[in-house]
Amino acid sequence: MSALFVKHLTVIDFSYVHITRGILGESWIVDVELYGELDNQGMVFDFGHVKKQVRDAVESLFDHKLVVPSGLPQWQTNTTAQGLALSWQDDQGRTFSHLSPEEAVQPVNADVITTDALIPLLEDVAMAAVPDNVSRVVIELRPEEIAGPFYHYSHGLKKHDGNCQRIAHGHRSRIKILRNGKRDPLLEKAWALKWRDIYIGTEADMIKRFEDNGVEYCHFGYDAPQGRFELTLPAAQVYLIPTDSTVEYLADHIAATLKQDHPDHQFEVKAYEGVMKGAIAHR
Repeated sequence: MSALFVKHLTVIDFSYVHITRGILGESWIVDVELYGELDNQGMVFDFGHVKKQVRDAVESLFDHKLVVPSGLPQWQTNTTAQGLALSWQDDQGRTFSHLSPEEAVQPVNADVITTDALIPLLEDVAMAAVPDNVSRVVIELRPEEIAGPFYHYSHGLKKHDGNCQRIAHGHRSRIKILRNGKRDPLLEKAWALKWRDIYIGTEADMIKRFEDNGVEYCHFGYDAPQGRFELTLPAAQVYLIPTDSTVEYLADHIAATLKQDHPDHQFEVKAYEGVMKGAIAHR
C-alpha cells in the first residue's frame, strides 16, 4: 500500500457554538493523507484531483457555516417557511436563536465542537470523493500557529454573492499594528481582547435591541441571495460598526479608531481574515 499527503489542502472558516463563550469564529487548516494501491499512472491519486475533488468535498461540510453541537441546553430546531430555525441556551441561561437556509448550518452529534468531533465526518465525505483504489483517507485539523495576539470573530455579509452572506460564519485571525512605523504589541493585544469571541454586526442589520430576564440582546436580520437570515445573541457579545464587516472595513475601522484616539500618530493596520489573507489600512 502506498500513500500521499497534502499539507494545507485548504482552510475551513466557520463559526461554532460554545456553551460558555458563545458563537466563535474559527479557522482550521486541513491536512490530508490518502492510502491505497497505485493506479495505471503509478499514483494513489493525482495531486490536481486531490486539490479539487477532496478539497471541495471537505469545504462543503463545514466551511462558512454555523456548526452547532446537539448537546446544548434547551436545543430546539424547527423548519419554517423562511428556513431552519434554531435556538439554544448557554451555561448562564442566556438564549440564542438563528434562522437561515438549511445549508448554512451544520448540526453535529456532540456536546462540544472539537477537531476530534469533526474529523470523522470530514473523512467520510473525503472518502466519497476519491476513486476505488484509495482505501483510507486521514485528515488532520489544526489551527494556525500564531505567536502574537489574535481574535475569534463571527459576522455575515448580506451583499456577498457567495457563502460569506451567511449571518454567522467566522474566522480566527491575527492582527498587526504599526504606530509611526514600529510594531505596537500593546495595541495589538488590546484589540485582540476587544474582539475576543465577538460578533461584529452592522448597525443597519440590527432589527432591535431588547431586554429579557435582565439580559440585553441584539437581534439582527437581512435578506440575501441565499435567503432570509436572522440572529439573536446577548449584546455583551456584539461589537457594532456603521459599515458592512468586510475585512477591508474592519482594518479601516481599527485604524480610524486609533487615529481618533491618537491624532498626532500614523497607523498601519494589517487585519487578517482567517489564515494568510486580509487587508491593510493606513490612517
